[in-house]
Amino acid sequence: MERKQLLDKRIAVVGIGGVGGYLAAMLGRCCSHLTLGARGGRKESILKDGLVLHSDYKGEITVHPERVVPVAEIGEQDYIFICVKNYSLEEVCEDLKKAVTDDTVIIPVMNGVDPGERIRNLLGKGTVVDSLIYIVAFANGDYSITQQGDFANLRIGIKNADEIGKKKVSEVSEILSEADIDHEVADDIEAAIWKKYILNCAYNAESAYYDNTIGELRSDQDKAGEYEALVNEAFRVALAKGVHVDQKDVDAIIHRFYFELADNATSSLQRDIRAGKKAEVETFSGYIVREGKRLGVAVPVTEKMYEGLKAK
Repeated sequence: MERKQLLDKRIAVVGIGGVGGYLAAMLGRCCSHLTLGARGGRKESILKDGLVLHSDYKGEITVHPERVVPVAEIGEQDYIFICVKNYSLEEVCEDLKKAVTDDTVIIPVMNGVDPGERIRNLLGKGTVVDSLIYIVAFANGDYSITQQGDFANLRIGIKNADEIGKKKVSEVSEILSEADIDHEVADDIEAAIWKKYILNCAYNAESAYYDNTIGELRSDQDKAGEYEALVNEAFRVALAKGVHVDQKDVDAIIHRFYFELADNATSSLQRDIRAGKKAEVETFSGYIVREGKRLGVAVPVTEKMYEGLKAK
């Protein structure tokens, strides 16, 4: 696809929080027809002052998208990045039904391992390109977005893609490249998603359960042992599902816990529960508990934290 043709495509971002806001700001520098799905104070702020990104990695960026409207009003789109919390996905897909055609490409950039499959089932049309992102980003009270650290990297792909699917993945890669969004096309997107998810099943669940920083968790021998147990329980569920992960992936995740994560690191689940917001407990713990029961895999530490998190 020629560059001008590519950048004349209708592109939408739904969910203008940390991840969606970062992607929208990057896309907004090069995409002429960018629509953001937003309402209320966020919509008014973006219309008045633009979408503002404070990025350690990419600098200060302000963009003025072509349109900022409620999700149900975005109209037909060529590409849609969905960056919402898992518990909002059904509602968002209902709002997107008129925006998605058979040719639309949908890219969920969300937590968990099943958003892509859920979108395929909920919409029944278009092509879903699965993805994951490594980023530290959040929305501020003034609706600006902050991205911290020297990385923000996507993985994209479709499991067992046919030629049409491979073409759609290539198109998304071209758009990301033009927008200067670091990314890779994964040979096995399912395994890549699960590697991040296994980490998050421990990182999010335990930090939220104890309301501790990573430094506090790893300085406590019992809590550190539970962290390792959470990693291994999610790993065993992945293996039972036939996902191509192995012991070296688990070793890398545990090594990261002890030697790479910042002492003061907290998780999105922890911050949401602390703030009294609706939280992705089902995504990080409930899914593993349910799949463990279905597959006959014991996940006692995950069950303990799931029950405690639900109580919170």
